[in-house]
Amino acid sequence: MANMKNNLMNIGQVARAAGVATTALRYYEREGVLIPQGRSEAGYRLYDQRAVEQLAFIRSAQAVGFTLEDIHMLLFTDGKQKIAKKDVQGLIEKRLQEVEEKMKDLKRVSAALRDALQKCRQSKGACPVLTDLHAQENNKARCEVKRETTKKKTS
Repeated sequence: MANMKNNLMNIGQVARAAGVATTALRYYEREGVLIPQGRSEAGYRLYDQRAVEQLAFIRSAQAVGFTLEDIHMLLFTDGKQKIAKKDVQGLIEKRLQEVEEKMKDLKRVSAALRDALQKCRQSKGACPVLTDLHAQENNKARCEVKRETTKKKTS
């Protein structure tokens, strides 16, 4: 195969080598974090071994919480200089703060679910959690109706 002679691989070969779906490669290309080396005469994307390594980096960076925007910044700087340590540190600090906020939210959700489970287990009849959820939804709906009615009266 001509691609292999030039050490270039098609999208399927790169996907297999990197252990990702071809749709992921196309997505990463659209997002600007993976750039093919060119195209074959038939128009197929062609990649070199560096793309496989880049995919490993992308997946690792995503696994620790970096966004594709962050990854783009980490991979492609203004050409000549490498990304500054302070910039990497800033990205890490930002992602860490986001993770800590999500953890707080998840702890609140966990506590609410524990309370709901306890109520359900202690109930002799039907689970009161469903009744509580329906009541909350009905209260929200009534508040919306009141707001709309108040808006119409003041308009």
